[in-house]
Amino acid sequence: MSLLKIIFPLQDPVPIFTIVLFIILLAPILLRKLRIPSIIGLILAGMAIGDHGFNIVAKGSIDLFGKAGLLYIMFLAGLELDMAEFKKNTYKSLVFGFFTFAIPLALGFALCYYVLHFNLLASLLVSSMFSTHTLVAYPLASRMGITKNEAVTVTVGGTIITDTAVLLMLPIIVGSAQGSLTQEFWIRLSLSFLVFALFILFGFPMIGRWFFKKIKDDQTTHFVFVLAMVFLAAFLAQLAGVEGIIGAFLAGLALNQLIPHTSPLMNRIQFTGNAIFIPFFLISVGMVVDLRVLLKGPQALIIAGALTAMALASKWVAAFFTQKIFRYSADQRKLIFGLSTSHAAATIAIILIGYNLGIVDEHVLNGTVILILVTCMVGSFVTANAGKRIAITETGKLPDVINIHERILIPVNDPEKIEGLIDFAVMINERERTPVYLLTVVQDADQADRVREKVLLNNQNMERAIIHAAGTETRVQLLTRVDLNMTNGVARAVKEILISDVVIEWDEKAGSTTNILFNSLFGTATRNILDSTWETVYVCRLNQPVNTTKKIVLALAKNAEYEIGFKHWVKKIVMLSKQAGAKLLVCCSEETRVAFQKELKINRSYVEVTYRPFEDMEDFLILSREISGDDLIVAISARKGTLSYNSYMDTLPSKLIRHFPRNNCILLYPEQKQAENLESGMQSQDLTLTPIQEQIDNLNKFGKAVKKIFVGGTKSSEAETGE
Repeated sequence: MSLLKIIFPLQDPVPIFTIVLFIILLAPILLRKLRIPSIIGLILAGMAIGDHGFNIVAKGSIDLFGKAGLLYIMFLAGLELDMAEFKKNTYKSLVFGFFTFAIPLALGFALCYYVLHFNLLASLLVSSMFSTHTLVAYPLASRMGITKNEAVTVTVGGTIITDTAVLLMLPIIVGSAQGSLTQEFWIRLSLSFLVFALFILFGFPMIGRWFFKKIKDDQTTHFVFVLAMVFLAAFLAQLAGVEGIIGAFLAGLALNQLIPHTSPLMNRIQFTGNAIFIPFFLISVGMVVDLRVLLKGPQALIIAGALTAMALASKWVAAFFTQKIFRYSADQRKLIFGLSTSHAAATIAIILIGYNLGIVDEHVLNGTVILILVTCMVGSFVTANAGKRIAITETGKLPDVINIHERILIPVNDPEKIEGLIDFAVMINERERTPVYLLTVVQDADQADRVREKVLLNNQNMERAIIHAAGTETRVQLLTRVDLNMTNGVARAVKEILISDVVIEWDEKAGSTTNILFNSLFGTATRNILDSTWETVYVCRLNQPVNTTKKIVLALAKNAEYEIGFKHWVKKIVMLSKQAGAKLLVCCSEETRVAFQKELKINRSYVEVTYRPFEDMEDFLILSREISGDDLIVAISARKGTLSYNSYMDTLPSKLIRHFPRNNCILLYPEQKQAENLESGMQSQDLTLTPIQEQIDNLNKFGKAVKKIFVGGTKSSEAETGE
């Protein structure tokens, strides 16, 4: 038999499905390193495999999953909206909803009709696209703990208003494009849509409530029921003469109260959408896009630039009017603008429908892809900066400590190195009767006997650690978890036991040559633990016994005092200083110094403290002359997207290893607010912002370097003149 030759474009479902699944797996991972959101990454992947790219997959071969994904993403948009927050600020949400719908619609129509010379229908469709927005940057607000701020709740409520209004406009535009905009059309559309909407909004909740009461414990049946209701709503919408996405959106609103956001059913719905349906939809969109059109002439670039500029400007104007009417602060206005300026789900759904009907051409479709990329980045950047300032002003309203239980967990990676971690944990353990938990994670395997052998072997290996801990009169409790990996096991144990502090080993092997590629793509175990747990985490590199420490050099990032876990870790560091008999050298800004001193007075703790002023964590290396080999270096770092995070923290571990190879070093990540992802298809890692933020940081560093050179040169000249 001759070998079968693969002919492009592929039409066999098996290789097509294989390629698409690998794209879904790898594209977000690779492009996330370039700070490109997964939405854009999947669209770019679709462009590469489509007939406008390398022509790997036949046109129309994944349309079935693509259409299902389009309905699913609109269903999740309705399902994930917080109706309670909308009811809380109904009036203000209605006002903002009107502004964020009407102003972009009016300004966008003027641009499209009078400047770009689109026809009437195309102008209406594109301007309605400007009115929609997607809460892509909401996880940033959630992580900073400002979701209860009125600016956030009003923006979330306004999303319901503007998206619903745009979706009601869509059937009128579609009907006009099909030439059926007659008196009979209006009567039929009004009656059919009214009956359809009433049945969805009132009938679906009744049916759903009855079903969930009758079928109580079958989670699979619950999921299939919800999926069937979504597609039934889309089908009924088509029968009523409107687009199926309107039915899916209304189904999400109807079932909103029946599916709690933290329920297992919601988790299954989001998982299926994010894993299969939505990625297929985004890839199918990419297969339609042809960015080569942008290179054929200035018209495509002009349209893309004009659409993007109008999308940003019109949302800013809407936020400005809302600020003036309700007398919000400038930061609240920026927060409203940042949250409402991102365009993603509904935007691409509307433009794709218009493109398929021939209302808009490929220039507008390609320009929309550029618009989505730019607005998502700008929205995330503005939200992060304005949200940080609001969170700082509201810091007095935040609880001092989220986790009232002080329990220490040590995940065991290498039993040979566990003794130093136990010593450190004992020193910061305030309650002597509280045990230190040692966790070993056994990876799940197919054979139960093999798992049992590993569990017994790990328990035997921990006997030495138990004997060592007994010498300090500290109780040690062994925990064993059988899980997929160390990260999952640690995350589950932290939640189950109400852990407040996690002490982990500094993984220096992660920087080896053989692991650089793997870790750059998938992250180290330490990074994965930090991303999955939000309690206080100590990453320890202990080259020598902690009790030999002469001085603790504490480096604090700017805004460290505003983190939720600030009070907690200050108490732990003071306790460590007393236990080790070491002085404290605190390197921080003036504002942070005041907060640190205040906390010492509150705790009535006396330790010998010396302060060194510095503004940036990068300046910490200047103090290397004052650090001896017996000093313990504790750097207060932060997770991405939080109040005290700075891009320099990403390189801090490697710099500590290079400049202080003999010292004990601890990277301390304070307890922080966990992000809640609201937008489907988006991950918290996508919202680290910051090609823009990193460039600003680089410019600041460059400015400081120039200033030092200039000042240094001036001083040298003055010295020479004096001589």
